[in-house]
This record gives sequence, C-alpha cells and structure tokens, in this order.
Amino acid sequence: MALATRLDKLGTETAFAVSLAAAEWGAQGNRIFPFHLGDLNLPTPRNIVEAMNKAIADGKTGYCPAAGIPQLREALAHDIGSNRGLNFGPENVVVQPGGKPVITKFIQAVMNPGDEVLYPNPGYPIYESQIDYFGGVAKPYRYIPTGTNFSIDIEQIESLITPKTKAIIYNDLQNPNGAESTDAEREALAALAIKHDLWVLSDEAYFDMRYAGKSKSIASIPGMAERTVILYTYSKKYAMTGWRLGAAIAPTELATVIAKLNTNDESCTTHFVQYGGVEGVTGDQSSVPAMLSVLKDRRDAALEILRDTNGIKVHTPEAGFYLFPDITEAMANKGITDLADFAQQALHETGVSFCTRRHFGTPQPDETLQYIRLAFSGIDKADIVDGLGLLKQWIEA
Repeated sequence: MALATRLDKLGTETAFAVSLAAAEWGAQGNRIFPFHLGDLNLPTPRNIVEAMNKAIADGKTGYCPAAGIPQLREALAHDIGSNRGLNFGPENVVVQPGGKPVITKFIQAVMNPGDEVLYPNPGYPIYESQIDYFGGVAKPYRYIPTGTNFSIDIEQIESLITPKTKAIIYNDLQNPNGAESTDAEREALAALAIKHDLWVLSDEAYFDMRYAGKSKSIASIPGMAERTVILYTYSKKYAMTGWRLGAAIAPTELATVIAKLNTNDESCTTHFVQYGGVEGVTGDQSSVPAMLSVLKDRRDAALEILRDTNGIKVHTPEAGFYLFPDITEAMANKGITDLADFAQQALHETGVSFCTRRHFGTPQPDETLQYIRLAFSGIDKADIVDGLGLLKQWIEA
C-alpha cells in the first residue's frame, strides 16, 4: 500500500542519527564522549518535580484547556513579557508539548502552499523540514564569520524577499553556531519584516541561558510584537527536555489559531506537567544560576583545549551550550577532504561524537569553511577534558 507522497518532503532532527552511530560504536565496547545531542545531563530542579507530583496526587490527570491551564498562561505572560519589556496577557500564550510544536503550528497558521519562508542555514533542521512538508518554499539565509562571532547576511535576506515571501524564521543565540545579533542587526531584520509585512518566528530557546550580558528579543522593537511569535521552551532553562513543555507567545488573533491547532493535534499539553511549569517560573530560581555555572565551566574547559589544538578556531558564545569550531585547517592537516569522514574517523579513533555543519542544512554554494558542533550540555567537565584531549592528540598526530 502506498504512503502519502508528502512524506518525501519530511526531514528529521539529524542529531539523533549521530546518536545512533555513537550508540552502535559504544555497544562494541568503545568509550563514547557525547558532544552530539543538545540534551542536559543535569536534573530538573526539585521544586518543579515536587509541584508536578503534587498535581498528580491532586488528580490533575485529565484533559485541560487546549491553550493551557490559566495559571500557567498567566505566569508565562508575566515572566516572558517582563523580561522583554512587553505587556503580554494570558490570551497571548498558548502552551505546547515542547518548543518544537511552535515551529510546526506557526508555519501551518501563516503559510499557504507556495509561500516562501526564509530560515537560517546553518540552523535547526526542523525549520526547513516543516516548510517543505506543508508545501512552502524554503529559502535559506546565511551567516558570515566575523572572527569573533557570526553575523546574519542582511543583504542576502533583502535580496531573497519577493512578493511571495510570507515569513522569516529567526534564531538569535543561534543553534548551532551560537551567534548573537547586535542591536543594529536585529533592528535591520525588524525593518525588513515591517517593510515587507512579514510574520516572524523568533526562536528564543536559549534566551535565558546566558553566561554574560543580557538577551534581547526582536519582538521588543516597535512594530514587531504584532507580527512576531516567540518560541519559548522549558527544556533548556529548567533542564526539562523530556517533560515536553513550551509555549507560543503570539498576537491574539494568531494565538487563537494555534490553540485550535492544539485541539486538532494533541488536545492539550499534559495536565500535571503544566503545574511543574507554573512552579518553574514562579518558584525558587536558585537552580538556574547554579546550572549556568556548571555549563560555563564546561564551556571554558572545552574552549581551552580547542584553542590549544592546531588547526582549530572557535569563538566564545555568551549563551546556549554549543561550540562551533572551524576545523578547515585541521582537516587539511589530516588530509581529510570530506566532513562526514572526519566525523567518523574522530569517533572511531577517539570516541568523540559530534554533529557537523551538514547536520544543520545543506551548505550554501559559496561556503568554503568546515565546521563541527560540540554540545557541552550532556557531558561532564572531566569527560570534556578527556575527550577533547584525545581529539587534540588525534588531530595533531
């Protein structure tokens, strides 16, 4: 029996394929250093767990409103709005089973088949997957290395906009490259969205995962709140990847549509999990800086070794938990011309498992530099030192 032809357009989160290869190598008795998946090996704060357990004990195990329980919508409206200088109400918040569904529902709500949507490349692969799956035209925009960071090619974005362009997907504090927009870059992007009357999906998954500085949202720029959907997730800030809890923060007209999509897709986000979410944003926050301190130590340990490795260049991200080293020279020194071969040889020779730039979209035609992504969220500092030490030895051998 034939399956739907649209499935041919459905991509995947390619980091999970790397996980499978690492698991298979580990099953043969080899030690694995898991830098491939942006999961956290840190526990969810105890007060959140206790709030969820109490909700279960109190019988919060049935259906609840499709848009989320009122207590959580109110708490998120206050927390997200106050941190961005915006005035949201519960009517702007639609609770989701994780951050990822916000991408799908945004695209379903604003894009018709044949419409064009701009998305970052390299970038989270689900953006392109969902644009293609729902019949849109996915148009990638690039990042330019600056020596200390990466910047969006605003001129390219402007050249890509046509009368068919409907939306831009924007991921400040970016996955995989850790790029953070300057005020000027953010304002230039906002100006294009306003000029061409475009919707914006602002993926702010790492907004609160900072080691220095203060995050800003494109939605805070005048004229942007009414055209922007903010993707919020509990996965990162509260180490709740497996809980599947997030939210779309949207203009009221769009929030109503997203809530209707909730009804069609999953009825509602798990009832008792949402009470853990209430505790997350209203309860004791001491676990957040403690977790960030651990992650910063891991980042700094990784940077120290990478910067001492011949043929590797890497900048310091001030948010998130990814490093995006330029390994162009290291590959040349090893005589390796294919990025996938470099990753496979590194796994087999050192046990270090990571994603490459090719796991985050097809490289654009003029790209010449080679990158890998190292996630330091799911690996302890001691293993970071051991694993990257072995990688250094192999690269320099």
